[in-house]
Order: sequence, then C-alpha cells, then structure tokens
Amino acid sequence: MPDFSLDRVTAAPSPDLLTPDNAVFLFVDHQPQMFFGTGSGDRSAIINNTTGLAKAARLFDVPSVITTVAAESFSGPALPQLVEVFPDLKPIDRTTMNAWEDQNLVDAVRATGRKKIIISGLWTEVCLVLPVLSALSQGYEVYVVADASGGVTPAAHEHALERMSRAGAVTVTWVQVLLELQRDWARGETYNGVMDIVKEHAGAYGLGVVYAKHFIGANAAG
Repeated sequence: MPDFSLDRVTAAPSPDLLTPDNAVFLFVDHQPQMFFGTGSGDRSAIINNTTGLAKAARLFDVPSVITTVAAESFSGPALPQLVEVFPDLKPIDRTTMNAWEDQNLVDAVRATGRKKIIISGLWTEVCLVLPVLSALSQGYEVYVVADASGGVTPAAHEHALERMSRAGAVTVTWVQVLLELQRDWARGETYNGVMDIVKEHAGAYGLGVVYAKHFIGANAAG
C-alpha cells in the first residue's frame, strides 16, 4: 500500500501542471471566415482572449504554432492580432479540416519536443475537436482553451468541449494558462509582463490590478 502519511508530503509541483518548459501552443484557424460563422459567444471576446493567450506564450517563450485552413481560397489570413504577437512565425496553411492530418503541422509540433499541447481554435466542433482527438490518440496531453475558441452555436461549442473532455483533454481558460505559467509572484522576470497582459486583456481582473497598484504600489500581486 502507498504511504500517504502527511509527514512525507513535500512542496513540489504536480507533473500535470503546465510550465514554460513542457508545453507548446497551437493556434488553429483564427481566421476571418471562421469568425464570421462563430456564434457560440462574443467574437470580440474570443479575439481578445486569443490575443492574451498568444502574449502569454510569447512572454514565457513557449514554442508556438499557428495553422490556417484554405487561407488564400476561403478562410482568409490568420487573425492580425495573432500575427502581430508573432511577426516572425509563418502560419502553416493546409487543406484538411483536421490539422493533425497535415504532416507539416504534426512535424512542427513534434519538433518542439513538448508533450503538452495548449490548443485553441475555430470552430470548436470541427477544426478543434478533430486535432485534439488525434493528438490524444498519439499520446499527447491536450489542454483546450475554451474561451479562446468558438463554435457555430453555443450547443456545438459545449458538446465539442464535452466530447474532448470525455476523450481525456483538459478544458482551461486563457487567464488560467497565463497564471499557471507564472505560478509564483516572486518570479520577477515575468511579473511585470503578466501584469501588463492582465491589465490589457483580463477585463475586471485587469481593472482590479490597476486599482491595487494605485493604492498599494508597484508590487501588488494578482
């Protein structure tokens, strides 16, 4: 029997936690035509959340991959706000609805050497659920950023999230990912960057940070 006595408990992080050293970000099909058909939530909020998520990836220097589908013939270019965060990252364009059926995309993810995929995209019920199920089947751990993704209808989005969860994916939010990567307010090298992202993209939480800094000072934590 395993020994669960409290005197053997040590302060150590769970291997399930996301870190800048074990994860890769995958942004799937955040494109104009896909946004036109998104009806599961406010599209401006999805754009904001996707941008905040991308800035988190950049701040913590986590490998990132952007993929588009039929960019020149149907869906249009990648979200400008996303491209602005990663100006040197060329999106991988493909024809398959399932990004995981495109070898260039799979090779790009595999080249990072990371086994935890943080994924967001449009639409949840097609271009997100298909690569998530495929990556899970190949042994990857997948974290689906629900509020940086969207489906055609609220039901389509929710049922797709449920399907992915049942298959083993973990649903998260973009702020959750940001704070999990930071995880210690004493981590000074990224503290100010996290606060900047929060103030710009985290709504009422960001306003709370502004308020706290005004009255408490520069070291007010989240």
